[in-house]
Amino acid sequence: MNTVSDKTVDDKAVVQEYFNATGFDRWRRIYGDGEVNKVQLDIRKGHQQTVDTVLAWLQADGNLANLTVCDAGCGVGSLSIPLAAAGAKVYASDISEKMVGEAQTRATTELGQSDNPTFAVQDLEALSGNYHTVICLDVLIHYPQDKAIAMIDHLSNLADSRLILSFAPKTFAYSLLKKIGDFFPGPSKATRAYLHKESNIVKGLEARGWKVQRNAMTKTSFYFSRLLEATR
Repeated sequence: MNTVSDKTVDDKAVVQEYFNATGFDRWRRIYGDGEVNKVQLDIRKGHQQTVDTVLAWLQADGNLANLTVCDAGCGVGSLSIPLAAAGAKVYASDISEKMVGEAQTRATTELGQSDNPTFAVQDLEALSGNYHTVICLDVLIHYPQDKAIAMIDHLSNLADSRLILSFAPKTFAYSLLKKIGDFFPGPSKATRAYLHKESNIVKGLEARGWKVQRNAMTKTSFYFSRLLEATR
């Protein structure tokens, strides 16, 4: 991210370092199919529910094979790979070099040698181009409110027709859980976690010409994610 404030640079540096070090090993296990502890298994199931919801939305529209999709913050390819398998042209990126490497390995294993998805190591602020659909899952949790809105603005400039976002909703109950340390458990958790009011996210979308068309909520014991699809 361009230097907007010391706090912003700090957040991004911490996230990048975390997901290239101890965080990578932890989340690779969570997003895989190997043995994990109960908390990690719960998070795996929650994340997969969010991915499955997005896939169901896009498949229900019946035109997935004709779409260009930007998966902003692709992680290990949990969404990018099935989207490419369904015929979409997918451009995927992540701030973590290790995550992108893992995503490429998984894509080769599942899809064979192919240039779809196309993977790149980039932070969200460096993304460019135009895509029919831009998807950003479980990333806004790393951004405070003002930077999250700025990110929505940036992603809006990349999306021609649709923007799909997920975020950890800010409610009294979830704020309390986060405060007492149960919302994001585990000693290897090393990044800041920001909750966002849904009304603020919706307002940010509407100010940029978007209208929310579909929404969903994934709620497990340790994973909480609000999903919005906006079109224009």
